[in-house]
Amino acid sequence: MESAIPEHLRNTRTRHRRVPDDYVPPYPSFVARHKPSVACVVMAYFGVQTRGAPSKTAEQAMAWIASRFESNGGPTHWDRARYVDEAGFTNVVTVAYWDDRSKFDGWFPAVRDGWTGDQRAIDGLGSFIEVLYPAVEGYETLFSSLGRAEGVAVLADSMSGEIQEHAYWGGMRDRIPLSQTSEMAPSGTISAIRDGSRIRVIPHDNVCLIRSGQDWGDTEASERKMYLDDVEPVLREGMDFLRDHGRSIGCYANRYMTVVGPDGAPTEKSYGMSWWKSLAALERWAESHPTHVRIFGAAMKYLSSLGPAAKLRLYHEVTVARTDEQFFEYVDCHPQTGMLNAVPTVAAG
Repeated sequence: MESAIPEHLRNTRTRHRRVPDDYVPPYPSFVARHKPSVACVVMAYFGVQTRGAPSKTAEQAMAWIASRFESNGGPTHWDRARYVDEAGFTNVVTVAYWDDRSKFDGWFPAVRDGWTGDQRAIDGLGSFIEVLYPAVEGYETLFSSLGRAEGVAVLADSMSGEIQEHAYWGGMRDRIPLSQTSEMAPSGTISAIRDGSRIRVIPHDNVCLIRSGQDWGDTEASERKMYLDDVEPVLREGMDFLRDHGRSIGCYANRYMTVVGPDGAPTEKSYGMSWWKSLAALERWAESHPTHVRIFGAAMKYLSSLGPAAKLRLYHEVTVARTDEQFFEYVDCHPQTGMLNAVPTVAAG
């Protein structure tokens, strides 16, 4: 059995794991493995926001960003998802991934200028960019099965064998290489700078992002019914709680997204993505809040009844990013959008 932390990122621990060295998890899980030469990854969310169904302008904006992805320096992988937020706006978010920061840095300025900057090519709708560029020590992945990578793991060189650090509270933290020596606690305050209709959010240290996904495309009739009837409604209830009331427990914003195909049609994949004040706040919700306890209970009942025959695929990626590893910019978006929801007041710029 392997450690989730690759050998080249292991350090002498000053902070201990939540389980003993001889712990054996009850079922297999896997993590993505990058080449040792990869020092940093980039996770960039490009969003458009409209009231009602996506407009022709929104479709043009999505085509524009997709064309930029094909240009020199574009991402290795991208996907797209849609959801209706707490204010009733439809948001379409295209998330792109790089494993070369310098490549992204050369590509980004012109694209940022056209998406949220002075040469903005989008009229009549909101747009935003949310980017993390963590060192590989600052994030972790987890997959319930092999064979289909998602998100940042598409960039990985390979997947691990069965790993030890999962199926217990605290496993998420233990899989992040930084956890060997750092508490990864938040510090500083969040502020914002307004420039006309554009708002740049300046985050505090160690903001946490989770993207946690489900893929039921391979399930057959009885398993699909069990997921859609018994698990998904409980998951949706928890996602709605974080969306509407998350601020009270340290969740700045939550989106429960349906992945869409190239033609915009919904797929049988979804994911929740949420911004948190800290990894610790995310852990507290996961371990003890009634909404997540119900999600966990429904998922365990589902998986234990199906065992190895389950074809539902689950994954997540969790990142803790320093202030200088974050970028947030919003134009013509409502004040509950993303990290705008974390800012109590917006300073005049």
